[in-house]
Amino acid sequence: MLVNGAADVSSSARSWSAAGALLVLLWIALATLLPPILRRIESHSSAREDGRSDRLQRNLDWATERRKIFADYEKVRRSLNIAGPSTGVVATEEFKVNSRGVELFTKSWLPESGQPKGLIFYCHGYGDTISFFFEGIARRLARAQYAVFGMDYEGFGLSSGLHGYIESFDVLVDDVIEHYSSIRERKEFTGLPCFLFGESMGGAIAIKAHLKQPKVWDGAVLVAPMCKASQHIADDMYPPWILVQILKALVPVFPKSKLLPTRDLAAYAFKDPEKRKKAYHNVVGYVDRPRLRTAWELLVTTQEIESSMRQVSLPLLILHGGADKVTDPSVSKALYDNASSTDKRLYLYEGVYHGILEGEPDDTIDRVLADICSWLDLHSKQN
Repeated sequence: MLVNGAADVSSSARSWSAAGALLVLLWIALATLLPPILRRIESHSSAREDGRSDRLQRNLDWATERRKIFADYEKVRRSLNIAGPSTGVVATEEFKVNSRGVELFTKSWLPESGQPKGLIFYCHGYGDTISFFFEGIARRLARAQYAVFGMDYEGFGLSSGLHGYIESFDVLVDDVIEHYSSIRERKEFTGLPCFLFGESMGGAIAIKAHLKQPKVWDGAVLVAPMCKASQHIADDMYPPWILVQILKALVPVFPKSKLLPTRDLAAYAFKDPEKRKKAYHNVVGYVDRPRLRTAWELLVTTQEIESSMRQVSLPLLILHGGADKVTDPSVSKALYDNASSTDKRLYLYEGVYHGILEGEPDDTIDRVLADICSWLDLHSKQN
């Protein structure tokens, strides 16, 4: 038995040694061949539906260039009339350096007169900014007598950092908590209810902010939250298990590379063709292939949220388009079913796409905003 056992161990050792050698050779091959391939992929110039060349996209990698082109497009944005009327609203924008030394673009929209009913802290979606479509949403919420606050995350919009790059989703959430906590603690807002408002990836940020601070927030509005990628897209894009393992190994080596394929998500998010055309003028939005680290962080985050749904305990309003092919409405239903919140509400809008506040016909957007304001009014009175 001992001899046979030793032989088995020796055989296993040889097998593992051979497997290890094969993995080492595979790694050497990948390390040798992949960098030039990645450079070729990233340098390939192609025309996009939004009219941007890859060269222009690369020029937006850093905040100085994004801020310059954003300023250059001011007249175009005004002509699109995305923000709507500014009457009744006092808007203030500011660049703030946080405790990590990161310069973040922040903005507030306050009612012109009277005490706010409550504070709304907005978390934008992947690739987005607070300075395009949300400008109009924020003004409408401010005219409904809410103080609205937003920020571009590091690497997005007008904030500093490499465009579209998330080194750590948890650090991003901590940045959000730090900035919004500083506002919440201001003397003039003492006693006012504080609501998180997360859209798409911002829904995941809002959930994680709540999980990190379960007793702080008075409620959350989650619009098409990213709790899991929709299978309609994931089935085409998600790699086989073995490739996932290889990609996992590559993340620390090529974290900023734009390796993964992507689709024109505007076609999936915007039902209204005129609003879809306007979306292509969001010049500081990130529309390129996902960076490897970013994609991995999003994948891990959705897995964490799926396993933490029962820990969600705050008053909850979830709104999702029934025809959403970007984030999965059935997962919003799962969040509603599994959250331990005793005060929760779910709206599923039949035939509505992902961008339920930006990409639908005006009557649909009006209905969704009315549902949101009704819920906020009710919960502001309760507080």
